[in-house]
Amino acid sequence: MRLILLSGGAGKRLWPLSNNNRPKQFLPVLQHGNKRESMLQRVWRQLEEAGLTEGAIFSTSGNQKELITSQLATDIEVVEEPERRDTFPAIALAAAHLYSQGEDRNEIVAVMPVDGYADKSFIELLPHLATVLEQSNSDIVLIGVKPDQPSEKFGYIVPGQSIISDTSYQEVECFAEKPDLIKAENLIKKGALWNCGVFAFRLGYIIEILRKKGLPYHYHQLRDMYSEVPKSSFDVEVVEKTNKKAVIAYNGTWKDLGTWDSLTEAMNTNVIGKGYLCRHSKDSHIINELDLPVSVWKVPNVIVVSGPDGILVTDRNEATGIKSMVHQVEILPRYEERLWGKQTILMHKENAEGIETVTKRIIISAGRGISYQEHFLRKEVWTIVSGSGEVCINGEISFISAGDTIVVEAGTRHAIRAGSSNLELIEVQIGKEIGEMDTIRFTHDWDYIPLTY
Repeated sequence: MRLILLSGGAGKRLWPLSNNNRPKQFLPVLQHGNKRESMLQRVWRQLEEAGLTEGAIFSTSGNQKELITSQLATDIEVVEEPERRDTFPAIALAAAHLYSQGEDRNEIVAVMPVDGYADKSFIELLPHLATVLEQSNSDIVLIGVKPDQPSEKFGYIVPGQSIISDTSYQEVECFAEKPDLIKAENLIKKGALWNCGVFAFRLGYIIEILRKKGLPYHYHQLRDMYSEVPKSSFDVEVVEKTNKKAVIAYNGTWKDLGTWDSLTEAMNTNVIGKGYLCRHSKDSHIINELDLPVSVWKVPNVIVVSGPDGILVTDRNEATGIKSMVHQVEILPRYEERLWGKQTILMHKENAEGIETVTKRIIISAGRGISYQEHFLRKEVWTIVSGSGEVCINGEISFISAGDTIVVEAGTRHAIRAGSSNLELIEVQIGKEIGEMDTIRFTHDWDYIPLTY
């Protein structure tokens, strides 16, 4: 069985920490042992423990490939969308990738989002999708979660006849899209299950759907005409149109950590980062990514979140509604994680002559480095704050450590990398145009830089 892991979206309900540069699945707010981990890292760890990572691939878009490889490993297989569309195009492209690799049409493919939160028993249920697919002669088999309360946040799977076998399952009667609470209560009385977006099919089934739509099913051809693939969810485009489908009921912990209220319920601490909660601030939480302390004094039932992009203070019971507010206050993301480390924009100014100045705090992870590159419209000044490493200026290597300052004039080829520990620096960019358009990258690998020691 091959596994497609879906990683997409921006998670506006988790503003100010989640944005297009760092969607919610990459936020390190969960805990495992004495280490913090993201939803992505938690799911991958659970899959590793269940022996299900071999043959797994990611489907994603934007800059998420870099985030995935940064948080997991550089040898992770990632299929990138040319543009962000919806789950049907994303899954179709990943399936075409598997088919072009030589996978047999009878190969069973499971699909799972990476932003769910579940016990290991849920992960251990994934191989049963293949079992039921064989036993039921279905085209698609889903996992449905037994609800612990009515909810408007999820779609519902209404099951039909129960089949008792090695792995018990039910036929699917119909689907219900995100009902109101009254309808949700009635659906639960009928035994309806939450649709958690996890399912399996034979590879050939999706290849045949692409063929019938007049779309190519070889990876590079489909990628070249990706904009012509219907911009629709996989549920609408495939699952709801499939006649032969079955569902496995899961009765255990599964949550969609899509709001600060639900996310704090999964945290094993009330304070992340620098913060103080007095004992009268019952059921309150602080999530703080700034170096400044945050204190909550005698205010119960609030969630305070602070980061480079803003500060949120909300009643925990109203946290689900912040998405409508975000577009009024959000700014261009100031925090970014990259394969080499992370950076935060501290200040961005422009004078009357149109000269921009951008100040960044940059942390380069141990043993990693920024690519060998050149700019023509700006110069950069690096001040090393902590750690040590090497800089390369026009092919000449110099060793650097805390207190050193390096000036990179416009038109200078340059690179920097950390030594055996993280390298922290303050970078000031000064020029007429500051951005990716003024960046020429020559290589990411120092072994290919013509060096002079």
